[in-house]
Amino acid sequence: MLKTGKLDSELLKELVFDKIKYRSGDVKVRPGIGEDCALIDFGQYECVMSTDPITAAVKDIGRLSVHITCNDIASNGVQPLGIMLAVMLPEGTTETDVEHIMGQAAETAAALDVEIIGGHTEITPAVNQPVIVSTAIGKTLRGTSQSGNDMEPGDYIMMTKSAGLEGSGIIALDHREKLGEFMTEEEIARAGSFLDMVSVVKEGVAAGKVGTHGMHDITEGGILGAVWEMCQISGKGAEVYRDSIPLEPESEKICEIFHIDPLRLISSGSMVIITPEDRKEEMERALEKAGVAVTVIGRVTEPERGVVITWEGGAEEVAPPSPDEIYKVVGKK
Repeated sequence: MLKTGKLDSELLKELVFDKIKYRSGDVKVRPGIGEDCALIDFGQYECVMSTDPITAAVKDIGRLSVHITCNDIASNGVQPLGIMLAVMLPEGTTETDVEHIMGQAAETAAALDVEIIGGHTEITPAVNQPVIVSTAIGKTLRGTSQSGNDMEPGDYIMMTKSAGLEGSGIIALDHREKLGEFMTEEEIARAGSFLDMVSVVKEGVAAGKVGTHGMHDITEGGILGAVWEMCQISGKGAEVYRDSIPLEPESEKICEIFHIDPLRLISSGSMVIITPEDRKEEMERALEKAGVAVTVIGRVTEPERGVVITWEGGAEEVAPPSPDEIYKVVGKK
């Protein structure tokens, strides 16, 4: 029986990617480990597309459903322009519930200058809580999309904001009573507010203008999963500095309470930006101007060095992503 969460990398390749036989000449980037988006040739332009589900959140599902795929488009340095939502709701859903979810989605999309251009909504016994699958699209001039294939040894691994933002926010909203035994109301409220920070469109577009060697929004698998996946795309190694990874104190407390690893916790709102050595200062200035905090958390290395995380006096190999830490909490009361 498979574990809860997305398939691990080996199974994903064996059971999904390897089963896809037809290849269109118009598709320039297709499914692969660590690839967030498809890239389609439209002559002068390229169409960038991504799809993702929201299954772990309940109270903020409308808002998060827009952010997760728009973030994928932004990881290519592209401004998203449209989104489609397939909304599946359990029996017992009320008109008020639908209005709340779609109100969140509409408000979030408008804030990002993204139009909701279609989708599907239904009540079904196939789900026991709301599930939304979103598909976002963007366009860019041919040849300008950012790619992790460009990673080179010596590049800086930069991370925006902090680890575990989305996971902390989801847990804070859905498990307030449990957290209240260990945290103040102010701390819980601040952790819940992290869901206001889950967009990476601003930093993705700003970084794309500077020029990167690839970006990856940090979703399931956390920061370590994101770096590992980027190394799979590029065929390079990486050294990640554990003590340099930023973590909000509320996230740290939540992870301690639920015995989960913040470096493996879903972290929408944070972006990995692979920055060439000669563009580090320009990148820092561009992100500061955009009002986005950024931290150097490692360097790209030669492939034979593998993907490792280091700290004072120690180091270990980074394992491939496994089911996200959020699934240790989802469904618990």
